[in-house]
Amino acid sequence: MNEHAQLTQLCERLGAPHAQAEAMAAQLLKRADQLAAERDEPREEMLAHLLRLLVQGRSGEVPADFPATQPPGASEKGL
Repeated sequence: MNEHAQLTQLCERLGAPHAQAEAMAAQLLKRADQLAAERDEPREEMLAHLLRLLVQGRSGEVPADFPATQPPGASEKGL
């Protein structure tokens, strides 16, 4: 089983429909390549980083290194 198929299977186990899981797997692989080039880090480490973010996000956790964001206009409404 190749990398894309493994990631597709993982995304399906996390609840994504097959077509969406395939798209997510492709995006994860592409972004891992981009991050590896940008940060001069091993591709495998960047993919592991993205997978940790994926699992944390699926669990509703916000990683500590993620900047806080608010929806547009939220500060005007006191949110």
